[in-house]
Amino acid sequence: MISVGVLGATGAVGQRFVQLLAGHPNFELSVLTASKRSAGKKYRDACSWRLEVPFPEDVGDIIVSDTTVESLKKVDLVFSALPADLAGDVEMQCAKAGIGVCSNASTYRMEPDVPLVVPEVNADHLGMIDLQRDKGTDGFIVTNPNCSTIMLTCSLAPLRRFSFSDLRVATMQAISGAGFEGIPGMAIFDNLIPYIGGEEEKMERETLKIMGTFDGAEVQKAPFSVSACCNRVPVIDG
Repeated sequence: MISVGVLGATGAVGQRFVQLLAGHPNFELSVLTASKRSAGKKYRDACSWRLEVPFPEDVGDIIVSDTTVESLKKVDLVFSALPADLAGDVEMQCAKAGIGVCSNASTYRMEPDVPLVVPEVNADHLGMIDLQRDKGTDGFIVTNPNCSTIMLTCSLAPLRRFSFSDLRVATMQAISGAGFEGIPGMAIFDNLIPYIGGEEEKMERETLKIMGTFDGAEVQKAPFSVSACCNRVPVIDG
């Protein structure tokens, strides 16, 4: 069994990590971290469970820890649901302490030695972990891309054998993507908001890295341009 922790376990993404890891045959979920406000509480008391699936009772009694490397000494791997503005320092400290980090945050996605991975599309990019270790890092950081980028690259992967120079994509994204606080109800009710901060730029940058070729030293970006238009729509999920 691999001992794992979740960083930012009380938030929307953190709850999904917990749901998927609880009772997993290969992972032992042993550490859940959150802000100082939640630290010291049992997970069931610190977490307002908002997923459509039942609360995983087998993790309810885990005491939530503050989000520090000290709290994670006994784990081999962490799944990070931290916001990008908090993720940078904590994730790098974990990697330097010998902990593997699988991050949902955007902080390190475009770093030249950090894999940005959709396993069905570019699993070979995980070879970049060796580049991190060559620099003396005992652990590693692996990132997943923006949610819409994942679906786009899965669609593009079968087309790689064809040559094309220009890609244009429009997305319709649910309010759950804005987190629990989301968008005020009256702003989205019966409406479409043609703007999601930073989303279009992420899709345009990340797609070229994921669809690029890893030559053992770096990723050669995909040889096409991407233009994205991202819209928020009044559905809960999807």
